[in-house]
Amino acid sequence: MERQGIGIGEEVARAAGVPEDLDASAAGPYTIPSTRRRRSAAAIMGGIAGLVVAGVAGGLPSGMLVGAGLLAAGAIWAWAAAWPLRLSVEEALAAANREAEFAVGHASAAVGFDGWRAKPVWNVLVFSADDPPSQRGLVRVDAVTGEVIGSYVESNPEIRP
Repeated sequence: MERQGIGIGEEVARAAGVPEDLDASAAGPYTIPSTRRRRSAAAIMGGIAGLVVAGVAGGLPSGMLVGAGLLAAGAIWAWAAAWPLRLSVEEALAAANREAEFAVGHASAAVGFDGWRAKPVWNVLVFSADDPPSQRGLVRVDAVTGEVIGSYVESNPEIRP
């Protein structure tokens, strides 16, 4: 697969020690980190809050309870925000393809987060299959349930009639 754009010669990249994950010519599967990792952070914050409360009971200044309360609140939020990412990027692209009002050519997906609980949402940009694309759109797909949250389609303003 050949890519166009800014490129670094292979010899220069090797000599400069460019890591493989920054190599634009490297291709392979990419996995989105799980949002369930937030539960680990929640457990750590909750544990520290518990230790602070025990420390106050053992003679530490009572003002430290404010910090323990903030840590406990952060732990509760992190636990509540640990949504499972059930929909893969391929499934999000397929859902966007079904939702689009036109035959989809190119598409691109990125995970975003909605609301105070930071629920994961796939934001999928779709372009019509003609060359150049005459239409484009945005389809938002819930990454937990797979439901389409909304979509927007417009004529490509970069094409002059």
